[in-house]
Amino acid sequence: MPSTAHRARRRIAALLALFAGAAVLALPPQSRAQAAPSGDPAKAEAQWIDRTTVVWKGAQQGAAQLEFGEDAQHTGRLRLTPTTLTPAERAAYPHLTGYPAFAVDPRDRALAPTALRERLVATQRTPDGYRTTGVQIPGVLDDLYGARARHAALGPVFHDGRPTLSVWAPTAATVALELAGRRVPMRRDDTTGVWSVRGDRDWTGKPYRYLVTVWTPSTARTVTNAVTDPYSTALTTDSARSLVVDLAAPGLAPKGWATLRKPAPVPLRRARIQELHLRDFSIADRTSHHPGRYLAFTDTASAGMRHLRALAAAGTSHVHLLPAFDFSSVPERRADQRRPDCDLPALPPDSTRQQECVTKTADRDAYNWGYDPLHYTVPEGSYASDPSGTARTVEFRRMVQGLNGIGLRTVMDVVYNHTAASGPNDPHSVLDRIVPGYYQRLLDDGSVATSTCCSNTAPEHTMMGKLVVDSVVTWAKQYKVDGFRFDLMGHHPKAGILAVRKALDALTPARDGVDGKSVILYGEGWNFGEIADDARFVQATQRNMAGTGIATFSDRARDAVRGGSPFDADPRVQGFASGLFVDPNSSAANGDAAAQRDRLLHYQDLIKLGLTGNLADYTFTDTTGHRVKGSQVDYNGAPAGYAAAPGDALAYVDAHDNETLYDALAYKLPPRTSAADRARMQVLALATAALSQGPALSQAGSDLLRSKSLDRNSFNSGDWFNALHWTCADGPRGGTADNGFGHGLPPAADNKDKWPYAKPLLADPALRPDCATVTATSAAYRDLLRIHATEPAFGLATTAAVQSALSFPLSGPQETPGVITMRLANLVVVFNATPQRQSQTVPALAGRPYALHPLQAHGADRTTATAAYDAASGTFTVPARTVAVYRQG
Repeated sequence: MPSTAHRARRRIAALLALFAGAAVLALPPQSRAQAAPSGDPAKAEAQWIDRTTVVWKGAQQGAAQLEFGEDAQHTGRLRLTPTTLTPAERAAYPHLTGYPAFAVDPRDRALAPTALRERLVATQRTPDGYRTTGVQIPGVLDDLYGARARHAALGPVFHDGRPTLSVWAPTAATVALELAGRRVPMRRDDTTGVWSVRGDRDWTGKPYRYLVTVWTPSTARTVTNAVTDPYSTALTTDSARSLVVDLAAPGLAPKGWATLRKPAPVPLRRARIQELHLRDFSIADRTSHHPGRYLAFTDTASAGMRHLRALAAAGTSHVHLLPAFDFSSVPERRADQRRPDCDLPALPPDSTRQQECVTKTADRDAYNWGYDPLHYTVPEGSYASDPSGTARTVEFRRMVQGLNGIGLRTVMDVVYNHTAASGPNDPHSVLDRIVPGYYQRLLDDGSVATSTCCSNTAPEHTMMGKLVVDSVVTWAKQYKVDGFRFDLMGHHPKAGILAVRKALDALTPARDGVDGKSVILYGEGWNFGEIADDARFVQATQRNMAGTGIATFSDRARDAVRGGSPFDADPRVQGFASGLFVDPNSSAANGDAAAQRDRLLHYQDLIKLGLTGNLADYTFTDTTGHRVKGSQVDYNGAPAGYAAAPGDALAYVDAHDNETLYDALAYKLPPRTSAADRARMQVLALATAALSQGPALSQAGSDLLRSKSLDRNSFNSGDWFNALHWTCADGPRGGTADNGFGHGLPPAADNKDKWPYAKPLLADPALRPDCATVTATSAAYRDLLRIHATEPAFGLATTAAVQSALSFPLSGPQETPGVITMRLANLVVVFNATPQRQSQTVPALAGRPYALHPLQAHGADRTTATAAYDAASGTFTVPARTVAVYRQG
């Protein structure tokens, strides 16, 4: 219940408002009994958007009020009169412009800080009685406290060895600190809403929680929540308590941390990124001394580290780690982690048994992708040797050192768009138990939006936006992380992501130990959900982020290369690299031959745009013969080209979401296609990203023909479906080639509708590549990386430079279906996705001294080495299913 001091402050505020002319009334409950209520008080259809204005969906014309108090018997009120939104309010809340608006009586506005710390409802008399609803309060909280609170230092902050602990809880009646089992009072700053307490030196290392006494609308009562610190710097096992820890303490710095020398930074437009799940990397690697741990990246002689070193030497610049912050879905103690109790390797390759066995333990095993954030700025404990304490901090830093030491910079996958849970009762709800209804994005009825899959956050609110910036800066400064990939970045405001960029740019080696300007940013700029089409704010979407230097994943060329979309009912829909028209399968979903040809040629236009960096203003002749800009090419009703410069769009053909590239091709290529030919199509598909302008990403293991046994969503599918096998013959079946294909039918939850297509493929031994094929594929891919890394023409900085240097000389109505010919400065690149050897004649190049690039002429793939060039006619001849790069001598 509210403290005596708090009740006294409320009475004083009420008296001050009364002298100003406000009416603070204890409304007689019997008057309510005589009128029938309407509306649902459990909902919150009124939104208090700033100290002067309330918007109420469904309200009628006429006066209304905000009622507040400890309970319905002791109530104050703020009078509301109809008004219209100001231009600034309409701009800030475009989704509310059609709803009735009310002005808070100027005489009552001084009551706002008090009202926000108690029970709060909106009421209005109607002809039939009265209407009541809950009140959404993020806007008014930002108005009252945001300008000052955004500069507050939150969490544990140390000065001269003494910690100060601070938490933003403006709606709390009281906040106390529970420190090592004892209760310590905290003091409220009324200008910021921040509660804080300064401790002694001996607080260091002790566990703590905040005891937040607060009105909780969803339960309609005041509760005291014992909750961890959203600004935690360290945690006990399973995130039960925060720990008072100074990340700058010398004892947490591994040897050499202060003098760590990073690989030379590369511009984002030249970045070549490997996307890697931390546990996948080493859990099945018998040469690793720390399987499934941060420290696996310090095992320099392991098979996984040797492979990463080879990729780095070839031109890979960054490793992108799937979530490595504290998440909620995995028990952190090994003893608490369950394992499947079946003999999985002994089961048939098309059996249902594997997925049944894995699913039984999935929610209590050691595996999850980790997109269920619990504490945004603490490393995940299950990857540490000891999840309780600071081992996770030290070992995360050693991981960064290990990757930097082999020439790779580190990118973190960050997930600020949602939380693992919300509400007052879930122990995995942190933010929403401190300031109920603030940190989560609410719909018009007050329910939490879940378009991200989970409880959406609201980074458009000042203090959630601050948390994002503060967290990213901490990772960059304290953990020396070199880049960030924003999950569902389109659910963030553009302004918020630009604020992250600005904060990073301010970090300097002299002051902060890191060069923030070298930190790269990219994310998923998808446009969907309750904020789609800038409904609430200008989003960080593909179109909106163009020109910012922050990249978004481009789905245009991805879909064109693979075929169809990730959501097709029939997974056999083909694309450029999977045989559309030129090597058709039997699926009726592909259409007749004429439809396939038309779609393939349009796909080729999308891939050409991808090769330019998906530039909006790049002009070329499309396959219909028209001169078009990239923005005029269609992609499912949207402009295909959206980038303002190379670096705005990130190219990729596979990532952790959806089937791996090998699995997608398993579905789409004709079943008769040999494993060797599948491998060639894999390299060709990867080349469309690797040889593009702008950054490119590939899923770890794609160069090794990695399969997840056709699992399209392996986030909770355990090690059996996810583990990487760096040494081909060292898989779980012992001594036989194993790329992951044929590990049984994928888990039913996300794949059962595809089982009729999957079963015959998994049963076919011809689809499982041998070790020679796997090894050759990886070597061929590394040759492409070397070409990209050593040829300056792949790193053009502007649209004008791309327009000048890059062209598609054979693009037009006579273009060969299944073949793309690109001229780039002194290079010519031919992508031949057909099952036949193809010749491409470019008359304008006749007499020019081209030859196959030395890295391919003397490279790993001897089939590619047979590519030829006839100078007299300007004819380039390329083997089937091959990408060949020619260089002018």
